[in-house]
Amino acid sequence: MTQLYTSRQLRFFLTAASPCPYLPGLEERKVFAHLPFSDGSIVNDHLTHAGFRRSQNIAYRPACEGCSACVSVRLPVLEFRHSRGQRRVLARNADLTRNLVEAEATTEQFDLLRRYLSARHPGGGMSEMVWPDYVAMVEDTAVRTHLMEYRLPSPDDGPGDLVACALVDVMSDGLSMVYSFFHPRMERRSLGVFTILDHIAQARLVGLPHVYLGYWVRGSDKMDYKARFRPLEALGQQGWHRLSAT
Repeated sequence: MTQLYTSRQLRFFLTAASPCPYLPGLEERKVFAHLPFSDGSIVNDHLTHAGFRRSQNIAYRPACEGCSACVSVRLPVLEFRHSRGQRRVLARNADLTRNLVEAEATTEQFDLLRRYLSARHPGGGMSEMVWPDYVAMVEDTAVRTHLMEYRLPSPDDGPGDLVACALVDVMSDGLSMVYSFFHPRMERRSLGVFTILDHIAQARLVGLPHVYLGYWVRGSDKMDYKARFRPLEALGQQGWHRLSAT
């Protein structure tokens, strides 16, 4: 039924070519569709399994001419085994508190996002994001979405400082990490790695078999961290398969 709905009632569009943000000298194009408010979660699940990603109420996937470097990847959480370095990351962040909150934007989150973008992605596509853009990013959704906040210990009864945040979709077979950001001056904590490790633990706790990480691009420094999580499954022409460690 989902496939029938997707193919007959969704309209797909193709963007114009623009510079690729991951591989210098190349151009990217995307195919996209607007997610319906009715049955949006079901349609989003189906499209994610076909290699799409969600941004607000749009599902998109690369459609670049002559390039297939962007590969959808996910983690099979029951088979995942921590490396020694990943166990150290968990230990370094054991003092953080985790809070699941509704998909409602706050200025505290936005301030953290701005610091993250300025330090990690200056001049990137999101670097000029303003408050209404962030509100739309978080709140314009037709699917089951929440935010996970990570905070330092508080010296009093109030909440501790916000140091990391993840926007996450809850799918029928996993958690999809739509976007995460963190304090850029806490390199020792490896907060980006920690948020993924924590979502692996969350998926296991509620019995969901996968954590979807979006696209991995071989040769892109921005995407190398995803390949360090093993085992990793990639979407190919024959469906999902185990990605080689080489």
